[in-house]
Amino acid sequence: MTQTILTGIAMVLIIEGLAYALAPSLIERMLEAMRAMPLDLRRLIGVSSMAAGVAMLWILQAF
Repeated sequence: MTQTILTGIAMVLIIEGLAYALAPSLIERMLEAMRAMPLDLRRLIGVSSMAAGVAMLWILQAF
């Protein structure tokens, strides 16, 4: 269980690192766009992302 969690965290760090390494200016523009969004919309995006991740894990575990 612990190894699975650490593997997931490591994968997130790899993907995040790739984004910052390959497209730093795009990340800056994305952060500026996020600042312009209302707080409730940012929360909705966060909750939707979490729900999509949980759904993906649930589907992957089923197969």
